[in-house]
Amino acid sequence: MTLNPNSSKKAALVTGAATGIGREVAIRLARAGLAVGINFSKSEEEAKETLAIIQSEGGEGLLLKGKIGSDSIAKELVTRCVEAWGGLDVVVNNAATTHFVGLNDLDAATDEVWQDIFQINVIGGFQVSRAAAPYLKVRSGSIVNISSVAAASGMGSSIPYSASKAAVNTMTKSLSKALAPEVRVNAVAPGPVKTRWLKNHQPMIDAAVALTPLRRAADPTDIADAVLFLALGTTLMTGQIVVVDGGRTLSGV
Repeated sequence: MTLNPNSSKKAALVTGAATGIGREVAIRLARAGLAVGINFSKSEEEAKETLAIIQSEGGEGLLLKGKIGSDSIAKELVTRCVEAWGGLDVVVNNAATTHFVGLNDLDAATDEVWQDIFQINVIGGFQVSRAAAPYLKVRSGSIVNISSVAAASGMGSSIPYSASKAAVNTMTKSLSKALAPEVRVNAVAPGPVKTRWLKNHQPMIDAAVALTPLRRAADPTDIADAVLFLALGTTLMTGQIVVVDGGRTLSGV
């Protein structure tokens, strides 16, 4: 497989890029001049829309179907990007899942729920990072993980989800040490974001906004701003968890 650190075409892999935060990040990376691997698992039509937007603006992209959480899938996604563009410069671990389980409903947080959430949110992100690491090192690239303020507050869609995002934060710090000095690894921790995940959970958004100094939930563009900065806009930040929540964490809940 060809490694080309001097290629004029920089490349990124964004997991879960069919909709929401992942789509916005993929589009923004393409606007910054990177070719983008657009990963999706089920939302093929939406992923095609993401690609169409990128191509309509003169960008280059590649559709990559595969459910995060399998080591073989992680290797395949990375391999296809490297084969297409000679290397990788940026990986954004955005793919995630959750189960909406009330905080007090401990019985509903079954082993299956825990395993499903951790397999995708934590193990899957690690597998993609591990597969991409040799290629990122060649190009002094970066990894950006998508975490959540639920990691710090313990308040989210479920206890397993909050715990998984706390694990993502720790993994971010560990990988930043393991892959230094060639590769930077950071995370963005959003508060509520107006995506289809929360479409049927408006009371949850309203409760969060009531505690937010800036009095609004995030749009995917708000999160993409932070991702792009960490991926391309700085060279001395690593191991950092950047909170983007309109100041909600100032309330301490």
